[in-house]
Amino acid sequence: MTGKILIVDDDPDLLKLLQIRLQANGYQIDCAASGAEALARLNLSRPDLVITDLRMDGMDGMALFDAIHQSRPGLPVIILTAHGSIPDAVAATRRGVFGYLTKPFDSKQLLEEVQAALKISAADTAGAAEQTSTAEILTRNPQLQEVLARAQLVAAGDASLLIAGESGTGKELLARAVHRASKRAGGPFVAINCGAIPESLLESELFGHVKGAFTGAARDKKGLFEAASGGTLFLDEIGDMPLPLQVKLLRVLQERQVRPVGAVQGVDVDVRVVSATHRDLQQLIRQGQFREDLYYRLNVVMLRLPALDARREDIPLLAQYFLQRMAQKYGKNVNTIANDAMEILVGLNWPGNIRQLENFVEQLVALTASPVISALAVQSLLFGEEAAVATSFEEARRNFERDYLIQLLKISAGNVAQAARLAKRNRTDFYKLLERNQLDPAHFKPDSRQLS
Repeated sequence: MTGKILIVDDDPDLLKLLQIRLQANGYQIDCAASGAEALARLNLSRPDLVITDLRMDGMDGMALFDAIHQSRPGLPVIILTAHGSIPDAVAATRRGVFGYLTKPFDSKQLLEEVQAALKISAADTAGAAEQTSTAEILTRNPQLQEVLARAQLVAAGDASLLIAGESGTGKELLARAVHRASKRAGGPFVAINCGAIPESLLESELFGHVKGAFTGAARDKKGLFEAASGGTLFLDEIGDMPLPLQVKLLRVLQERQVRPVGAVQGVDVDVRVVSATHRDLQQLIRQGQFREDLYYRLNVVMLRLPALDARREDIPLLAQYFLQRMAQKYGKNVNTIANDAMEILVGLNWPGNIRQLENFVEQLVALTASPVISALAVQSLLFGEEAAVATSFEEARRNFERDYLIQLLKISAGNVAQAARLAKRNRTDFYKLLERNQLDPAHFKPDSRQLS
């Protein structure tokens, strides 16, 4: 029997020994030197079995098992330890650990355990495909786990789905997971950002056009509704869709038929619509900027993704995952974020959410020449030369906050309302932040810059 096995141990000699023995028996092996690295590799290597040491610095074997069990409950885990006892083994197996072997282990016994575990893993493959459809969304956060459980239920049907959440929280990632878990998984997944395309072009992009419908329409063109037929159409930032197009979208959802620009006849489409927004659609309805009837067509089921600041326990998981991915991208031997560096990342505010964290980790990897990301490397990227004089974590955090506010004021040219919207904060709170950091918005207005 063949299979892919992830081995986790902070002892490099034992890690190498296990790798050699298992590879010699025809297994495909991936290795991790810590629990955090193992979680990061989990979605990259998609193993059929995990073998982990029990006692490791940071995340131990049981904590790793608990994290794996949350995202991939059908994935068998074998634990190795030099500190084994019967009570420990009983406790571990009661929690769902497949096997528990004491070091020095007998090679024959290990191989028997591996074969038995892989049989279980193979038998569970069909069900695991559904269970792991959301596994790419790494989390230990109870709120997000509840969202993912609801997403799994919703995926089985064909109801329109609205995903709410701040920019960078992973709305498209969740939409793709729902698509993969649905009966439409064999069809296309087509995404479009409704706020990134001019109104004059958006109608043609969505519904298509016929030759000669307007200047430059040299041939017939299918719209994205037709392109997504049999699959899922993801309408990102639906709150930015112009009102005239909202009317036409409502008609499509009601009639299941699109009419290309310039055409006299409609075209039937079979599409599941998943939409997403970072804006408050109820408020837009009150302001007359979004149609209430369209809102209820799109919002048969709503899933709301929490901001990264509300799920700080996930920052180490995500940071290690991005570190692994960026190290492969840049061909660098960077595999660890030091504990004090991770503490800084966990303590920072992330208004750009997961997208901002991913970008930050990519910069760290691109700029480092060491296999370990240090606290100084994090501070240097945050504050440049100021990192050398940052005397405490709190000071570093204050500097980060002030620099971020300055960037927002520069982008918005001193417009507090716009800067507050970019930061996803109300104006009252934003003014308090400015006052705390002794920043005057007037200094960033164009006239002020010209006078200075």
